This record gives sequence, structure tokens and C-alpha cells, in this order.
Amino acid sequence: MSIAATQKRGFGSFLWDYLTTVDHKKIAHLYLFGGGFFFLLGGLEAMFIRIQLIKPENDFLSAGLYNEMITMHGTTMIFLAAMPLLLGLMNAVMPLQIGARDVAFPFLNSLGFWLFMFGGILLNCSWFLGGAPDAGWTSYAPLSIQSPGHGVDFYVLGLQISGAGTLIGGINFLVTVVTMRAPGMTYMRMPLFTWATFITSVLILFAFPALTVGLFLLMFDRMFGSAFFDVALGGNSIIWQHLFWIFGHPEVYILILPAFGLFSDIFSTFSRKRLFGYTAMVFATMLIAFLGFMVWAHHMFTVGLGPVANSIFAIATMAIAVPTGIKIFNWLATMWGGSIEINSAMLWSLGFIPTFTIGGMTGVMLGSSVADYQYHDTYFVVAHFHYVIVGGTVFGILAGLHYWWPKMFGRILNEMMGKISFWIFFIGFHLTFFVQHFLGLMGMPRRYWVFLEDQGLDMGNLVSTIGAFFMAVGVIVFLINIIYTAVKGEKPGDDPWGGRTLEWATASPPVYYNFKQLPLVRGLDPLWIEKTEGKGKMTPAEPVGDIHMPNSSILPFMMGLGFFIAGIGFIFQVDHSAWLIAVYAGMATAIGSMLIRSLKDDHGYHIHKEELEREAD
Repeated sequence: MSIAATQKRGFGSFLWDYLTTVDHKKIAHLYLFGGGFFFLLGGLEAMFIRIQLIKPENDFLSAGLYNEMITMHGTTMIFLAAMPLLLGLMNAVMPLQIGARDVAFPFLNSLGFWLFMFGGILLNCSWFLGGAPDAGWTSYAPLSIQSPGHGVDFYVLGLQISGAGTLIGGINFLVTVVTMRAPGMTYMRMPLFTWATFITSVLILFAFPALTVGLFLLMFDRMFGSAFFDVALGGNSIIWQHLFWIFGHPEVYILILPAFGLFSDIFSTFSRKRLFGYTAMVFATMLIAFLGFMVWAHHMFTVGLGPVANSIFAIATMAIAVPTGIKIFNWLATMWGGSIEINSAMLWSLGFIPTFTIGGMTGVMLGSSVADYQYHDTYFVVAHFHYVIVGGTVFGILAGLHYWWPKMFGRILNEMMGKISFWIFFIGFHLTFFVQHFLGLMGMPRRYWVFLEDQGLDMGNLVSTIGAFFMAVGVIVFLINIIYTAVKGEKPGDDPWGGRTLEWATASPPVYYNFKQLPLVRGLDPLWIEKTEGKGKMTPAEPVGDIHMPNSSILPFMMGLGFFIAGIGFIFQVDHSAWLIAVYAGMATAIGSMLIRSLKDDHGYHIHKEELEREAD
């Protein structure tokens, strides 16, 4: 396929392009679209929850539907919104930051996305096929075993398929960073966002298998009559909690570390300074990731593990505050004395610091095993993790979208709407969740369908719900900004922010092969070094030559579709053996696609040197 042929492809092939693409930049668009869709869905579920709690003894939602709503809100936001949005940013930016032309395994990159997407669709099909999962996003046994209907079965199969896609993505990013860095790009010259992507991928590699094992055991208990978690038959329901949280706590850092990385890049860019304490920041990120695996039982202080285990996990939990504190102080030191530019991306980053610090402070409070008996399963915990996940991850995603939007889409988001969106969302966020700390301390339990009158909880819940509406308005303004930018947005240059890292050395948006010649990296902040020496662009590390590119393929989509069909059949074959047809048809589609991929030689194609030189002319 020639460059000219690629440029002539019109709107008619737009959908086919995205169904078959293996280009990391287009896959980033797919992740952002899919994650954005589920973010809006999870937000809608959150609004139903807050409307139900706007006044005492409300009957807006039935008790059963409320349980489904809280389960799907948490599951959707964690697995189907926050993670894919971060994976979208990683796909869009990390290969550019290391000077690569794509990820190591482009085909697997596409497969990872379609598994995530079909897993998410399968999970949400539960709303229309008998009822959504209702055992909480953590699906604690024995409740998840005894839950009637197929809701929890959709949870199991949906997360299995989606989680496989995430695991594939993590492995892909690991291999990409290890093997595909540009000449001169040593590990200690990588931008912090690339470091965060790398370390997050390590966490994915080690954390997700624990979830996979737990879901398999839960599936066997529900569908085949085994007794892994059934105490009456000799099982142990606490084992589910261990398996879930051995995954679940590293998952928190899978969500927050990429945000730490992009905040580091944003603070450095808009302070016009090199990141303060680069080496300390890298090792702090590693230490957070390591300690993240040592603290899972702080979610289980009240199950009776005993004082020794509780003390060990309490100490480990509080230790994480040290590397996190290093990061906070280094970001502040980066801005100290800098020439700071305040724009939308910087506002989200600045708003993150006090918000996340409050979340970290309440985390240390919850890390005290003695005090946790008071806080456990109250709205204090709800307030804490929303300050961390929304105040950290969601603020980070929105900062990253404003920062990299011109690089990904070739247009710059409207600054006025960006600032309006930030302030409405920021104020609404604190209105929603700050008061929940006090509701929790006053004894309001989480996950309850209603609260009673004359308990002193009325005003706090009303304020919290009003804040949620503010957050919804902030998101709507951001969506309007996206539409306005697509229609009338300003087209920036290749480097609108005066960036320091390699992605700003490419076109906006980048050509599909990223770099005509791989860049030569001569230090940390490689583009900034070339600018300060008066060159303004990267020094090439190689002469112009042929570029090898992968072919597009429909097979990843077909594999995802096959597992989706098989999943539906697998859930309902318990009721009626006719559904086995769907299982066989789905598995035949998936395995057949795998066989075609395995047996067919696909060597990609080459963009020839002469074509590249003609394009330059």
C-alpha cells in the first residue's frame, strides 16, 4: 500500500479502517471512544444512585435495581471506563515518546481492544437479558454465589474476556518499551509517562492472573456446582476476598500511576523546567508498584485475620505514603521558580494535587487497622476512594486529553470551555464527596438503598446529590467542547505547547509510520535539547530507508465477536441446551480466526525509500 493510496481513502472506508486497524494511534481512538462511552454509562448509573439518596426513604429505585446500579457503576467505571481511557492515552503517546513506529505486536494491540470492547458489551447485555449483576463490584462470596438469575454470570464472563484484552495490552507495552526505544533512549532518559506505562504494564502482568483465577473459581461454583467459596460444602468465602484484593489493590495503582506520569510531563512542560528529581520520581514509581502488592489485606481488617497480620498490612499501607509524598513535593518543586502557564491541562493538574492529597490522607487513616473498624463499609470509604480515583485518575485522564488532543486529532480544544468544564466539575466533585466523609463518620453505611429520617443525614446527602449534578454538567460542557473543536477547532502547529518530549517532534496528527527516520536521543527531554541548541527538530539516527509496516486485519474483531457469542451461549446453556449452538458457533469463529492467523503468512508491507523522498518533496 502506497502513501498516496492511503491518503486517497475516503469516508466510505472509515468504518472498515477502524474495524481492521492495527495502527496504535487509531487503536488509541477506539479505546478513547469505547472508554468514553462506558464513562458516560457509568456516570448515568451514578446519577441514578445519587437521585435515590437525595432524600430519606426515597422510592425512585427499587431495592433490587439499586443493587444492580451500584454494582454496574463500580464495575463499569473501574474496568470499562478508567482503564481503557488510560490505555487509549498510552497507545496514542508512549510509542511516540520512545521514538517507535508502532507497538511491538500491532495485531495483538488490536485484539486487546476488541476483547475489552466485547467483554464490556457482554457485561452490559445483562440489563436486557434478565438483570444486571447485583453483588457489588467486588462480588463477595457467598452473596455472588447465591445471587439469582444470570447477572453475576455476565459479570464473570464479561470481565474474563475484557481482562484478557487488558493483559494482552500490558504484555505488548512491556515488550515495546524494552525492545523498541529509539537510538540513545536509555531507560533513564524515558519520559515519566513512558515509565508509568512500563511499570503499570508490570502490575497488569502480575495482578490480572489473580482476578482470572478468582473468576474461574466463581464460574465453577455458579455453573458447575463446585464449592470453592461455599462454606456449607467445605469451601472458604474469605479466599475470594484474598484473590480479589491481590488483584484489586494493584489495580488502584494500575489506574493512578499513568496519571502520575502524565502529570509529571504536564508540570514540566507548562513550568518551562526540567522535572525536579527525575531519578527519585522513577524509583518512587517503582516503590509504589512494589508496595502495592504488599497491602491487599487492608481491605480485610475486619474479617478476623488477627493482630499480627493486621499490623503488618497497616504498616505496609502507611509506607506507601512515603514515595507518594516524594512525588507531590517533586511536582511542587518543579513548578517552584518556573514560568508557569495556566491552561486547561494545567488546571486539571493543579486541581489534582490538593484533591489527591486529601485522598491520600484519608487512606492513611483507613490504613490504621484499629480505626478501620469505625470507618469500614461506611461512606467515609466511599469518599476516600473517589478522592483517589476521580481526583487522581479522572483528573489525570482529562488533563491528558486536553494536553495531547492536538497531537491525537490535529485540533486544539477550546480553552474557554475547557476552563468552564474544569471549574464546574471541580466544585461539583468536592461538593459530592467531601461531605461523604462526615456522613460516614456519622454512621451512614455504604451500599444501603435508603436512609431514615431524623438521623442527621438529610442535608449531607442533598448536598452530595447537588454536587453530582454539577459534575454531570462539567462532563456535558467537555463533550460540547469536543464537538465544537471537531467542527470549528483551531489547527495548531506540531508543537503547540513548546513540548520537551519526542511526541511533539512529529506531525499533528502523526503520519501512520510516525517517524520517517528514527530520532537520535541525546539526553532527557530530547526535543528540548535540540531546541536549546537552535536546531528546533530532532537529529535523525539513520538515513532515509524502507519502512516495514504491518497489514490491517479483521481477525482481531472476529476473535472478539466469537468470544462474545460463545459467552452469551455459555451463560444460558445452563437453562437450555439449545444455547450450546451459540457456544459452538462463537468458539468456532474465535478459534477459526486464530487458525487463519497462525497458518497464513503475513509479512506486512514496505514503504519504499523513493516514496518517502517524493512525499518530502
